[in-house]
Amino acid sequence: MPHLPVMKHSIAFLLALLTLTLAGCSGAYYGAMEKIGIAKRDILVDRVGEARKSQQEAKDQFQSALDHFIAVTKVNPGTLKGRYDDLNREYTRSQERAEDVRNRIAAVADVADALFSEWKKELREYSDQNLRRESEREYDQTHRRYEELMDAMRTAASRMDPILAKFHDQVLFMKHNLNAQAIAGLSETSQGLQEDITRLINDMERSIHEADQFIKTMKDAGR
Repeated sequence: MPHLPVMKHSIAFLLALLTLTLAGCSGAYYGAMEKIGIAKRDILVDRVGEARKSQQEAKDQFQSALDHFIAVTKVNPGTLKGRYDDLNREYTRSQERAEDVRNRIAAVADVADALFSEWKKELREYSDQNLRRESEREYDQTHRRYEELMDAMRTAASRMDPILAKFHDQVLFMKHNLNAQAIAGLSETSQGLQEDITRLINDMERSIHEADQFIKTMKDAGR
C-alpha cells in the first residue's frame, strides 16, 4: 500500500489536472500530462477513440428514434399518449447524443491543434536536414489523415441538427394533436425523415471508419 504522503501528492496532482481542464487551460493541461509521460499524440488517439464511440452511440440512437417514430404512425389512437412519451424520450436522448458528438469532436480538434502546432514549430529546430525532411513527410501524412478524419466527423455531425429539428417539429405536433388525423399527417413525413437518417447513418459509418484508420495509423507510427 502506498504511503499517505505519496497518495496525497497523487490526488493533488489529479485535482490540479482537473482544475486545468475545467478552466479550459489546454496548454497547461497538455504540459502537465507530458510531465507524467502522456504525450499529445496519445491524448489525440484517445480522444479520437472517444469521438468514434460517441458517433456509434449517436448512430444507434438516431436509428432507435426513427424506429419509434415509424411505430407511432402505425398505432391505434387510444395508445397515442404512451407512444408520444416514448418518442419524446427518444428525441431527448438524440439531442444528448448529438451534443456529446459535438463536444468529442471539439476535444479532438483542441489537442490536434496543439500537437500539430508544436510539431511544425519543432521542424525548424533540426540541424540534420534528412531527419527534418523525414519528419516533414510524417507530419504531412499525419495531418492529411487528420483532415480527412475531421471532414468525415464534421460532415456526419452537420446532418444531426436538421434531423433533430424535424423530430422536434413532429414531437410538438403530436403533443398538441393526439388524434388519428395527426398521426395520418405524421405518416406522410416518415419517408423523408427515414431518408435523412439513412444518410446520417451512412455518414456516421464513414466517419467511424476514418477514426479506426486514423487510430491504426497513429499506433503503427508509434511502434
